[in-house]
Amino acid sequence: MFYNIIRVCIYPVILLLCIFSGKKRKFFFRRFFQNLNFLDGNKEYIWIHCSSVGEINLSEGLIKKIKSIYVNKKILISTFTDTGYATGKKRYKDDSQIDIIYFPVDDYFQLRRIFKRINVDLLILVETEIWPNLIELSHKYSKILLVNGRISDRSFKRYLKIKGLMKPLLEKIDYFCMQSEKDKKRIISLGARDESVENIGNLKFDINFENYSSEDKENLKKQLKVNDRKILVAGSTRIGEDEILMSIYKKLENHLLIIVPRHLERVEGIKKMAFDLGLKAKIYPEDNKEISIDTDVIIVNKMGVLRKFYSIGDAAFVGGTLVDVGGHSLLEPLFYGKTPIFGPYLQNVKDISKEILNKKIGYKVSREEEFILALENIEKKEPFSEKIKDFFQKNRCVVQKVLDKIEKMI
Repeated sequence: MFYNIIRVCIYPVILLLCIFSGKKRKFFFRRFFQNLNFLDGNKEYIWIHCSSVGEINLSEGLIKKIKSIYVNKKILISTFTDTGYATGKKRYKDDSQIDIIYFPVDDYFQLRRIFKRINVDLLILVETEIWPNLIELSHKYSKILLVNGRISDRSFKRYLKIKGLMKPLLEKIDYFCMQSEKDKKRIISLGARDESVENIGNLKFDINFENYSSEDKENLKKQLKVNDRKILVAGSTRIGEDEILMSIYKKLENHLLIIVPRHLERVEGIKKMAFDLGLKAKIYPEDNKEISIDTDVIIVNKMGVLRKFYSIGDAAFVGGTLVDVGGHSLLEPLFYGKTPIFGPYLQNVKDISKEILNKKIGYKVSREEEFILALENIEKKEPFSEKIKDFFQKNRCVVQKVLDKIEKMI
């Protein structure tokens, strides 16, 4: 296979990278040389492949349902990123029915080792994770279901260039549960069989969001020395957005800006940026004892707490939208009754953002003046709670539709 010939040619480059970079060495060692002895060869597995934290969170409701229905089967969760792996291990650490592994970067030999070690009944690919070796091998051993499928404008253009290679791969996937009609049409145009594709909606509406008590929220506010200030929570921010948010913050009165970056390695850089702009910034939780009522910006250096911060906010900005990334979850702030503010780059959340704007439960902004005007409107306490509730209610039950497909496949 041409794909694997290319991979073999790349391996010497990977070896050199590993020699000169401890970070790269750790990355590849974890994926190519992980211990798989704990996998149970006597059990049947449903393998769920998630790329990162987002997909781990997205799949939580589905995984719980699969666990409760298929009690005699085990679940194998594979994830590509370190943060996804850490989130999965933390969430399911006491669950003997679930095993977590690193996805071995589509290495044929590592994947074959897994398939030979365990009996895989079904492979579930979360969102559009098209890995040739994983699909080829799984096609030999099990059924394949792709759920919450979506194809962004950028990905669609790339895939069209290699349509001849995509078609035979897509034909090996037994069923596609796509997020929208547009996604359905796109995957069919790339080679998926028409009869094996269905638009069932977005799994994100079935995510089990945490509920926080009033006491929990008040305790967090006290920790952050909020007092009577309004809280602006900026979630999943990307490079290029933090300075815009700080510039906006400097034009506000009596506010606290909380930044939760998408990648925690940027925390120190954001703190320095705030200092250079003349703002007093502290890192949560490391600087908790130093946070005071004079603190302008709090930068969160902890995974898995964004939702809790959204829950205490007066307003929420969703990152990856003021720069050309494509946006992160607009549903998280909405669930906590916060009207989301987001920028013009919405490739990853196109359909949801359109529906939010149509229902007038969110604000799309391009300039600082628009952002500030949106904030002012939100802080007038617009009565959006019923609209938000209806929005979630209308779009639920996607998990059940996926379960119906699984039942027919196993």
